[in-house]
Amino acid sequence: MRNLKNFYIGGAWVTPSSTRKLPVLNPATEKQIGTVSLADNKDINAAVEAAKHAFETDFGTSKSVRLERLERLASTTEARLEDLAQAMMLEMGAPISMARAAQADAAIGHLKGFINALSAQQERITLPNGDILVREPIGVCGLITPWNWPINQIVLKVIPALAAGASCVLKPSEHTPLSATLYAEIIAAAGFPDGAFNLIHGDGPSVGAALSRHPDIQMMSFTGSTRAGTAVTKDAADTLKRVTLELGGKSPNIVFADCDLKEHVVASVQECFFNTGQSCDAPTRMLVERRCYEEVLEIANRTAREQRVGDPSQEGDHIGPLFDRIQFDRVQTLIEAGIAEGARLIAGGPGRPEGCGSGWYVKPTVFGDVDNEMRIATEEIFGPVLVIIPFDDEEHAIRLANDTPYGLAAYIQTGNRKRAERVAARLRAGAVHINGGAYNYGSPFGGFKASGNGREGGLAGLEEYQELKTIHWGNN
Repeated sequence: MRNLKNFYIGGAWVTPSSTRKLPVLNPATEKQIGTVSLADNKDINAAVEAAKHAFETDFGTSKSVRLERLERLASTTEARLEDLAQAMMLEMGAPISMARAAQADAAIGHLKGFINALSAQQERITLPNGDILVREPIGVCGLITPWNWPINQIVLKVIPALAAGASCVLKPSEHTPLSATLYAEIIAAAGFPDGAFNLIHGDGPSVGAALSRHPDIQMMSFTGSTRAGTAVTKDAADTLKRVTLELGGKSPNIVFADCDLKEHVVASVQECFFNTGQSCDAPTRMLVERRCYEEVLEIANRTAREQRVGDPSQEGDHIGPLFDRIQFDRVQTLIEAGIAEGARLIAGGPGRPEGCGSGWYVKPTVFGDVDNEMRIATEEIFGPVLVIIPFDDEEHAIRLANDTPYGLAAYIQTGNRKRAERVAARLRAGAVHINGGAYNYGSPFGGFKASGNGREGGLAGLEEYQELKTIHWGNN
């Protein structure tokens, strides 16, 4: 990829000031597939200055013009969806069928959600008291995105910034630069003003921290670990900028005996393993009513053993490797910890699946008889590892579900609609999925507690990039 070693600043691909480089590896083969440049302070300041200039010169652009730009972006995105899917297959090991259907599809799905939100939003309204309320773009935004859903998270930040009329500097994960570079090419082709969008690469402790501290950035939007989100918040504090965070999760999945166990348990296990378990809202903590507990363990065991693991370049519904060696080692350590703590290993376990001699592949793993105090029940594993915990009654299930520092998502499986509504109302989570209900583009996404603050997607996500101004008229 010709632009991989360059940065996109001020509407042009530029040679970085920095000479620091990082190899980009394919997690399925462990082989190098590229090299990315890592920014220094001069690169960071150039990107922020370009964004600042673009915001000042483009401020006040009408909604109709911004919508026209987004419609052009939709066309240029559609033309590159296969390129995006192939890039994410290579850089993070997303199986190509899933990379097309979910990873790349997010680029157009979220865009349409934001187009609908901007079209419907009133940016100037008169309040009942006669005052005028105006929504204006917040200014220069620093955006930091992770490796596990590269394009999904990029579009959830970049598009609302541009839709609002703000400008931005994107620092994607330095480990997944292929898709980010492609997306910069897509934006360039759509004809946004020079400097409205800027792309630099770098690691969190240096580039991410510098963006968070930068006095000319008015907002930071971060997706990643709770630990890193805390660091962003602290770095941003001195300049009092707005900070929105989408962080980790340990999402409970409450399975009541009155649901269709075969249908919902199979789907729940598959959902936990989706994206090789590398999703912050994955239902990784299955809470099961005791009277159907052993039956659920049998279904989960069978589903895990039937889950195929394989080459991400091949079509199919298999899962691929973990993202890198560090993640592989972490998942192996936690699987070993589960065994050492006395959990019952139902399926999977330590080591690579049979036939996977290289690549960061792990066995789809299920633990039963888990206590909510075990490490595997409290820590975000970020791999295809499901823990199953029994509960006695509805109150016990709710208590277990909420007994976590996280609050990103929760899941309920039941045949009783009133129970579903009652339990959902008491779960401390940003989203509740009932009987397989999936996230839809255009809805807000975000969490409670240590899972972050603010929302992404649709109208709520757009409003994060806007300031409110009240105009008070006196007598003429």
